[in-house]
Amino acid sequence: MSAKTNVPFLDLRAQHDPIRAELLAAFNEVIDQNAFAGGPFVQKFEEDFAAFCRAKHAIGVGNGTDALWFALLALGVGPGDEVITVSATFMATAEAISYCGATPVFVDIDEATYTMNPALLERAITPRTKAIVPVHLYGQVADMDPILEIAKRHGIPVVEDACQAHGAEYKGRRAGTMGDLGCFSFYPGKNLGALGEAGGVTTQDATLAAKVRTLREHGQERRYFHSMIGWNGRMDGLQAVALRIKLRSLDKGNASRRANAALYSRLLADVPGVIAPAVAAHGVPVFHLYVVRVKNRDTVLARLGERGIGCGIHYPKPIHLQQAYAHLGLGPGTTPVAERCAEEILSLPMFPELAANQIETVVSELRQVLQQQGLPRVTAA
Repeated sequence: MSAKTNVPFLDLRAQHDPIRAELLAAFNEVIDQNAFAGGPFVQKFEEDFAAFCRAKHAIGVGNGTDALWFALLALGVGPGDEVITVSATFMATAEAISYCGATPVFVDIDEATYTMNPALLERAITPRTKAIVPVHLYGQVADMDPILEIAKRHGIPVVEDACQAHGAEYKGRRAGTMGDLGCFSFYPGKNLGALGEAGGVTTQDATLAAKVRTLREHGQERRYFHSMIGWNGRMDGLQAVALRIKLRSLDKGNASRRANAALYSRLLADVPGVIAPAVAAHGVPVFHLYVVRVKNRDTVLARLGERGIGCGIHYPKPIHLQQAYAHLGLGPGTTPVAERCAEEILSLPMFPELAANQIETVVSELRQVLQQQGLPRVTAA
């Protein structure tokens, strides 16, 4: 197979090589100051990230799962409570709910945006509902105004799962600033990725920010004095300096992702058998992933892999159908739109440094695979 045919799903070296010297210099500074767990470098990143998100507070934590968990704990979510979210998301969204002792309640998604369908939200609310967690999936913000209106009317706090939406906007507001708290993952492949594990929580509420800071420090408000049962959920200094460097180019990287997505969508417009992602009128997405839908997805994925095109599936099975949540007794048909989409979604290569000729190659190979397989056209319901 020729080298020009190979297109990786993600190329982190293309991102890191230009800033390698700057990263190493920053690491040396952390080593010189022995500021490894929390500390001044984390605080500087928190200030920068809060400003980027247009939030009053940002708290660095160990990973995105910690961010979701601490946010829910800060709101008092606990055993016997219910938290409404979607099943079309990564497992961590539900795990955080479960680790609070609460039960996830799943509502279906909008088929165009793959985010929470606000029209289905209110009927899922019960006296036990303690929080609502919309997920800004693939870098597109959920339709927040109706979600927030329903939540306010019922007195229920909202936690934004913005783990894939760094810098995404909804009607001029950035992801992570509309609900009571916003949660971010800085896993290496994210739009803003660490060189390991890291996460963050944003909020406009000083009291909630203080609770999250206490939770991440073993429940300490000051050293060795514990006001609550917390966890070891600190961000480390090495990740903080890497994130601070990479944050400076995040807006530019997001713009490149949008340009790449626009080229994909233009080239795919006349390819039979493909549904390209829709861009909601209410927001500005950041295309953490570029996800299309095709029939016989697994066959298409395998054939593209044989042709050197790196693709992925995000995510192949909704959470309510995972064995880990079999105890909820939720079978097929619980969220029919999410279930149907899960059988068809295919993530194409997407990263800021992706070249136009690489995108053209991906679309060309996808077109040929669909033609050769004689695969049926997928249509939205």
